[in-house]
Amino acid sequence: MNGNYLEFNVFFDIIGTIAFAISGAILACKKNMDILGVIVLGLVTALGGGFVRDLVLGINPPNMFQNSTNALISTVFSVLVFIFFFTKKNFSNNHLLKLMNRFMIITDTIGLASFTITGMATALSLGYHKKFLLIFVGAITGVGGGMIRDVLAGTIPFIFKEQIYAGACILGSIVFIIARNFFSYELSMIICFFTVLVFRLLAVKKNWNLPRIKNQEE
Repeated sequence: MNGNYLEFNVFFDIIGTIAFAISGAILACKKNMDILGVIVLGLVTALGGGFVRDLVLGINPPNMFQNSTNALISTVFSVLVFIFFFTKKNFSNNHLLKLMNRFMIITDTIGLASFTITGMATALSLGYHKKFLLIFVGAITGVGGGMIRDVLAGTIPFIFKEQIYAGACILGSIVFIIARNFFSYELSMIICFFTVLVFRLLAVKKNWNLPRIKNQEE
C-alpha cells in the first residue's frame, strides 16, 4: 500500500462523511426535527457504516472514537443544512420538497460510493484479502449509516424498499476486486466509485427495483 493509495482513502472518507452527513440532516429536516435531531441524524448517517465495519474487522475502539475529525465535519455540515432549511421556513412548498429529495438522493449516492471504497480499503490495510470479506465490508460500510438513519427517522430503510441500493455497493466492490488485478489501487478506487454512483443513479432514474410483494392499495 503506497502513500497515494492511503491519501485516496482519506479523500473518499472525507467526501463520504460530508455527503452522508448532508443526507441525514436533510431527512431530519423533512421529519421536522430540531437542531439536535438534525445533528444526531447527520452523525449516525456519516459514522454508522464505519462503526459497523470496525466491529466486523475487530478495530477496537472503532475509528470514530479514535479520531474526532469526521464527527466534527458531520456536525458542521449538519448545522449548515439546518440553517439553510430553517431560513426557508415553508416546507409545504413543492419546489423546496423536490429540491430536498433530489439533493438527498445525490448526496446519499455519493456517500454510498465513497464508503464502499473506504470499507474495502480499511480491510486491505489490515491485511485482509478474502473476496467475500471485502465485498461484505464494502457493502456494510456503504449502507450501514443509511440504515441506522432511516430507523431513527421512523422510515423503512432504503435498502429494503427503494431502487437498487446495496446492490450498487456489491457491484462496485466486485468491480474494484477485478480492477485492482489490472490497474493501480488509485484507478481501481475511482472505477469503483463511478460504478456505484452511475448504477445507483440509473436505478433511481429508471426506477429499478428488486422483486417485492405489493399490497392491494399500491
